[in-house]
This record gives sequence, C-alpha cells and structure tokens, in this order.
Amino acid sequence: MANPIWIMTSAFDQLNLEQTIEKANEIGVQGLDLCVFRRDGTRDDFVATHLDYENFGVDEAKKLIDQFNAASLRLSLGAFENLIGGDPAQRVKNQNHLLRLIRMAYLLGGDENDVKVGTFVGYNHELGNEDGGFEKNLLEYKRIFKPIIQYAADLGVSILYENCPMEGWRSSGHFGTFNNLPGVLAARKLMYQLIPEKNHGEIYDPSHDIWQHTDPVEVIKHTDMTRLQRIHVKSTRNNPDPFWGNMYPMHQIPAEWAKSAGIPASTNPWDRHHYEATLPGFGFGDDLDWRAFVNILKEKGFTGPFEIENEAVLSKQTGKMGAIVQGCKAAVQNLAPLLYELTDEGWVYPEREHITLKQVHRKDIPLVTIDQIS
Repeated sequence: MANPIWIMTSAFDQLNLEQTIEKANEIGVQGLDLCVFRRDGTRDDFVATHLDYENFGVDEAKKLIDQFNAASLRLSLGAFENLIGGDPAQRVKNQNHLLRLIRMAYLLGGDENDVKVGTFVGYNHELGNEDGGFEKNLLEYKRIFKPIIQYAADLGVSILYENCPMEGWRSSGHFGTFNNLPGVLAARKLMYQLIPEKNHGEIYDPSHDIWQHTDPVEVIKHTDMTRLQRIHVKSTRNNPDPFWGNMYPMHQIPAEWAKSAGIPASTNPWDRHHYEATLPGFGFGDDLDWRAFVNILKEKGFTGPFEIENEAVLSKQTGKMGAIVQGCKAAVQNLAPLLYELTDEGWVYPEREHITLKQVHRKDIPLVTIDQIS
C-alpha cells in the first residue's frame, strides 16, 4: 500500500475551502488536514479556519463528503491549542471547541472514514513550577482528557496529538520552552498508560525532535505503531550557536546589554532554539535523513498519510502564494521516490489505491460542553 501525501491547510489561510481544494489538486496531493481553529482564539501563528464550525450539521457533512469525493481527496480535522493550561477561560473554550470538532468528525464518518481530530494538549505551568510538576501535568491531562476520549470513543472518533513542544508559546523571559505535554516520546507513552483507550494516538512531526537534537529514526523505533496515524512533513535546519549553546534556549535581555557584549538575544518568543523551518527538497537543506526516516516507517508498517505542514522560511513565511505552492510541490516531488513505485510517468501515487469517502448518513447529535461530560 502506498502512503498518500496530504497538506495541512494552515498553509492556505489566505484562501477559502474551494480555493484550497483547487491548490491541492494543482499540487497533486491526495488529502487535506482541514484546520478548524476558533475564530476568537488566542493563537496568531500558522492558523486557519476552513470550515464553518458554528453551522455544521448533517447536511453540511454530506455536502463536504461529496465535495471531497469530487476532488478525489480525503480529509481530517484539527485545531491545536492549550487544553490543560494557560488562561482558565480560554482553556475551557479550547476544550469545548475540541468537543465540537469531535461531533463534526462523527458526522463525517469518524474512524469509518479515517476522519481524525488533531489537537495539542498544552501544559499547565502553575502545576509545572511545583515539585513533581511534570507528573502533575500528566495527572491533569488524565483528568481533562479521559472524559473527552470516552466521548469520542462513543462516537467512533479518534483524537491525535501533535508532538510540537510549542517552544514559543510563552515570552522569552521564561527559561523553559516545553509548553505542550506530548512534545517528547516518554510523555506520549505515559499518556497511553494513564488512558489506555485505543481511540487516541499521535501525529508525529520529525522537525520538533530535530531541533531537540533527537533522532526521529530512533523515536519511530520505540513508537507504538498502533498509535501513530499521521506524519507531518516538515523539517529543520539547525544553526550552531557558540554564544548560547544548542541545549538551552536563547533568552530575552536588554538590547543594550546584547549590543555591548556582542551577543545575539531573543527578539520574540519563537527566536530561541537556533533553527529554521524547512521543507524537504526546497531551498537549503535540512538536518533530517528523509530516506532513513521513511525507511523505518515502512519497516514498522506505517500506512497513513504524510501531511505537508508548510511553515518553511522560504515558502509559507514569505507570504507569497507562489512560493507556498512551490514549496508544497517540491515536498511532493522529494517524497515521491521514497514512497511510490516507478512507472512510465515517474514516481507517482497509484490512483487505484484512492478510497472514496463513504456517505455515512449519521443521525445528528447536540453539542456538548466539557462541564456536561466531566
């Protein structure tokens, strides 16, 4: 079975859904991971809202399935926020939004159509600053997520966590940059121990381990493959820093101090770990051996989609649609020889393996909130 290549739609926040589907077909991918962030959310980096989540019911689900089948695409949903920490009011809104997306995935067929719901977990720094803070965050995760996962299981829906530590989620006046619990493999394994239900797993993004100086090949060797459902196609070029080193984050200090000492200093929360976001095969190289990475995934039997998450400095961060599309096309062409068999047309996805989304005709259900299921 050939792995399909998808695109995470945060790359196309400038476009509506119809335009994004057109770009997907132009680029030559087989699916879209639809970003459905809260319109009133607190994030302003790499977010998009490609579905009207406030007015989504049975009819909208049927139309969406028809729309994606007409374009020969498959889909998932996602919104990535802090669900166990941060501002308490925003935290509850994020939890309720995740429940909304679970309902939407159910109406779209859920696991029957491989429509998953992507999310972060977040991190509670009030607990984290206490003795045993990591353990307390795991217990807070269990308290919040166990009823959410049970609700999703009852609807035949799976939840997937992305492993980004969200290193820029707090100001660079803070020392630590670990702001999302599943940012390391050890945490993910403990999360599955605390909540053993089978309907939650992970979206693995190798770039987040690259800047942590961790080999993604070794991570996959120790990953429970029944939990791994998606791979994010994004990489990192690490830049050595003789001033701050490459283990601890660069910090915010007074500009006159930095100038006088002749050293770099953090100018924004994401400017901390001396790396540049890249895409495989586009512009300057990266620090991931994609052949070795794909080979270990094949060896371990991974059959899910490779989703291009375009945050690349030379592509998405230019703000130019031409460069965004160009970067996605380059990633597809770079991955194709690693994923597909050679044909007279070159290395191409075998269209015979495309699976049409089913019209599941689900009965509508009302929205629920976190206080109702906890």
